[in-house]
This record gives sequence, C-alpha cells and structure tokens, in this order.
Amino acid sequence: MNLAKLKLFALIGDPVEQSLSPAMHNAAFRALGLNCVYIALRVPKPMLADAIASVRGLGFAGLNVTTPHKIGIVSLLDELDESASLVGAVNTVKNNRGKLIGFNTDGEGAIRALQGEIGSVEGKEVVLLGAGGAARAIAFSLARAGARLTIVNRTVPKVRALASTIEQKLGINVGVASLGRTELTKALKNADVLINATSVGMYPKINKTLVRASMMHRGLVVYDIVYEPLRTKLLREARRASGKTIDGLGMLVHQGALAFEIWTGKRAPVKIMRAAAKRELRGESR
Repeated sequence: MNLAKLKLFALIGDPVEQSLSPAMHNAAFRALGLNCVYIALRVPKPMLADAIASVRGLGFAGLNVTTPHKIGIVSLLDELDESASLVGAVNTVKNNRGKLIGFNTDGEGAIRALQGEIGSVEGKEVVLLGAGGAARAIAFSLARAGARLTIVNRTVPKVRALASTIEQKLGINVGVASLGRTELTKALKNADVLINATSVGMYPKINKTLVRASMMHRGLVVYDIVYEPLRTKLLREARRASGKTIDGLGMLVHQGALAFEIWTGKRAPVKIMRAAAKRELRGESR
C-alpha cells in the first residue's frame, strides 16, 4: 500500500462502534485493488463542525454520515447534489478537490432493497415510522415510486412539516399520524408495508420496538432499516403476527454501493460488500 497516495474515507456519527460499513467498504476497495482505507469515527453532535473542519484539513476523500448528523451536516457543506437538496439530508460526502459535496443514497438504497423482496411499491399502502434524516430520504423515494404513504412520528409538527415539503416539491399528498397506539393501529389496519426508519431497536437497546404484534395483521410486510441486530424486536413481533420480514442489511449494502460509486466512479462489487457485512455480523455474534 502506497501511503503517500492513500485515500482515506470515514463514517461519522454517534454511535458507530457496531457499524458494518468499514468491513464492507474495505472489502470493496481490496476487491478492486484501490489504494483506499475506510474507518469509523465517533463524532458527538456538538463536535460536528470541528469534525468537518478536520475532514477538510486532513483531505479525507469522502464520508458516510449517520445518526445524528444527516440533517445538521447540510449547512457545513459547499454544495448539495439533487439527491440531498431534495430531501434536506445527507448520508454521503465527496471531497472534490477541496469542495465538499453532499449526496443522499439512503432513499434509493432502501427502495432497491425493498423492491428486491416484494417488487414494485406503486399503489401500495406504506406506513413509515420516523421523520429524521433516513426517514426523509425514504419518504421522498417512496412517494416518487408511487406508494400511498403515511408518515408516523412522535413529534407531530415535525412530520407535518415533512409531509408538507413532499407535497410542495413533488405534488404528492402524504398522510400523517402520531405514534399514539390508537392512531398508529388505525394507520396500520389497511397497510401493505410498515417501515421502521428510526433507530428504535438498534444496539444496545435491542428490546425496544414502536409496534407490537397485536397492532399488526397477517401478511403485513415489515421492513426495519436497523441492521444491528438483524432480528430486531420489531421483526420478532412481525413474525408473531405472521407478517413478512425484511431486515436492514439490504439497505445498508445498496446505499453503501451507491456511495462507493459516487466516490470512485467504479461499479461497486455488491456481492462482495454483502458477504463482508454478513461475515462481520457473524463475527460479532460469537
């Protein structure tokens, strides 16, 4: 490895300790013979601006961005790609000769993973939990793909603002509901798909869920973007309700592959990235 020409990439967020992204991207770099290294950096929320200044100073070639920085980072970048400006959130940054450009691959990654399991979402009733960075991207992608979308969030003004933004930018009406049990159960009654786009159930709080089996119906497709653990409490509840479950590994791999292509201009080795992520998960489970 030529250290003088080494390109450095990183994931920034809090927490990042359980991330599969370093294993996944480093496997892809090795497979294509690229002189690149990917690391995970824990960046507490108050330290985001300092971290971005360090990224500029050290010449990082690119970043992935995770909770809680996907929205906060927007104002710290030089430019936004359409994928990020549309949703107002960033999960991928490319350093283009000193100019930091923000992208968002979350929505496309989630849709690719979901449609790989159930086919087109056009016309399907989808209930989406959350209104944060990942949820925003997924909501826009679902709306553009023709899903009939209802967004559910604990903070109702926040979800109403998101629904209003989608309606203004895309001309598509979006339903809104609160996380109260009665309202959420009503929203789920005729739903085809439930997507958790919050961090609820993620390591280390693995026994948390926003929806119980009693609120679901047989045949409901339940998709949790959390991948640590793969079998979240939500997915276990869905199994109890005889629903179809989709874990978060597919979204992780697809959004990562899209980021890889943005950074390198090369086609991502998706199968190698998925295999590396699975190996890392097995290793952590031992």
